[in-house]
Amino acid sequence: MPLTTKQLQHLEQRLHEERTRLLEQLQDFVSEESSEDSQELAGDLSKFPTHSADLGTDVANEELEASVSTRRSAEIAEIDAALERLATSPETFGLDEQSGAEIPFARLDIIPYARVNVAS
Repeated sequence: MPLTTKQLQHLEQRLHEERTRLLEQLQDFVSEESSEDSQELAGDLSKFPTHSADLGTDVANEELEASVSTRRSAEIAEIDAALERLATSPETFGLDEQSGAEIPFARLDIIPYARVNVAS
């Protein structure tokens, strides 16, 4: 049974909420990165780490934050694609792109940009 108009409206709202949340997280990350350098973030008083492990920790933290930012950007792209699918072909929104089976509304409510039903 295809999604109802009310369910589609709910999912559209969820997509916009998720997009806003992710954009805010990215903006917070960019603001934090531009306002402080790694020395200030680590609480270091000089430009030279007191221990070689400090430098490694700083680099690992920067790589982790960059990875999280990349993932958030990818999620935003998925949300944008889902909004496009919802606008152009609402009758097929919520159908598994591989099998054509319906994706349960409960799954779409949690991950509104889901393209496949992993519970098959």
